[in-house]
Amino acid sequence: MELRDQIALFLSEGQAERLQSLLNELHPADLAERLNELDEEQQAAVLHSLSDEVAAETISEMEPDQQAAILQVLGRERAGGILEEMSADDVADLMGELPPGQARELMQLLDLEDATDVRELLGFPPDTAGGIMTTEYISVPVSIPVQRAIEELRRMASEVETPYYVYVVDEADHLVGVLSLRELILAEPERPVKEIMRTQVVSVGVLDDQEAVAHVVRRYNLLAVPVVDGENRLRGIVTVDDVMDVLEEEATEDIYRAAAVGESEQDLDAGIGAAVKARLPWLLGLLFLSLFSGKVIEHYNGLLTAAGALSFFITTMAGGSGNAATQALTVVVRGLGTGEIERNQIWRVVWREMRVGMIIGLICGVVIGFTGFILQGSPWIGLIAGLALFINLTLAKTAGTLVPFLTVGLGLDPAVASGPFIATITDTTSMLIYFGIASAVLHYLGLA
Repeated sequence: MELRDQIALFLSEGQAERLQSLLNELHPADLAERLNELDEEQQAAVLHSLSDEVAAETISEMEPDQQAAILQVLGRERAGGILEEMSADDVADLMGELPPGQARELMQLLDLEDATDVRELLGFPPDTAGGIMTTEYISVPVSIPVQRAIEELRRMASEVETPYYVYVVDEADHLVGVLSLRELILAEPERPVKEIMRTQVVSVGVLDDQEAVAHVVRRYNLLAVPVVDGENRLRGIVTVDDVMDVLEEEATEDIYRAAAVGESEQDLDAGIGAAVKARLPWLLGLLFLSLFSGKVIEHYNGLLTAAGALSFFITTMAGGSGNAATQALTVVVRGLGTGEIERNQIWRVVWREMRVGMIIGLICGVVIGFTGFILQGSPWIGLIAGLALFINLTLAKTAGTLVPFLTVGLGLDPAVASGPFIATITDTTSMLIYFGIASAVLHYLGLA
């Protein structure tokens, strides 16, 4: 029997003890997944059987719209207890996704301190460090000894999300140092904190982009990174679990943009209208852009009539160029996204990909040229196809490298230049180059 069916059976038969035993064995993330498979009445019954703390952990694993639906079913008192146990950043994420009226109603269930923390987080743009940080962290004054810092850690550990770092602040809450849990425990109790703390603290600003924050956490292998304001006052921390969510969100966004579709596509329960609305504008625009390729072919219609064998290589030119450009573009977009490629490295990257394109283009050009000679029985057709493919692949690699840098320079996300857009552009340019070379060669031979 599936887990979902077991839960439903225990609920229907009123077997509270067996249900509780089953739920206690589940991780909150697994329980959240199972809850999504139950109806609202069953969800409410399961959550009523859990403590506020476990229920909060479970609901935190759900999407904001699912959280809102479940909290409404539970009633005000129970919902308030669960919200009190949720971290401030999770509550802020929930409130940010809800209609204003519904958000205000839920905010009234929080005590004054929690509500103040949530409002502070909501004041930052959602895709910044301030928007994803939590205000639950451990900080100690710079003037106290290690023993008092450990006592403070014990007092606050159960109330914070990540008790692995202790941040050291001065009288004005400026971040002046950091201690790991290990460093604090191993230090002599009488030593002042300021003597053992690390003063070179890796931190991010409240308005730093969430993707940049993720890169900092990944680069320095941190479990959490402190967030400071313009005056270096400690405002919160971003934990590694939030960074994982950011990386997934950014990767999903880039993948959908690269394919010219909307992020709503991941919701299989959404109507097809949303999918059509997301895809149609891009496809219509690219269809009109692709008409230029048709216009190029039409312009050289006489050339095709004189040398019909040229039509054999049209798809080879367009497909090969598009594939080559996409390869280069993928490498550069990923490098820019992960920080492995810096903006000031543009010419180094372009020169590298250009040389790659030349080598690949030379090899592919020779192969296609020889194939054209064998299949069409004409060395000139083979020469045209081989030379055109060599030039097209070289230029396609170069274009696939340059376009992401150009979009970054314009303040745009380089992922929007991927996939369909670059393929459509290379379709047109490959036709121009192919027929331009064919026209020159055949005119030289007096065949056109």
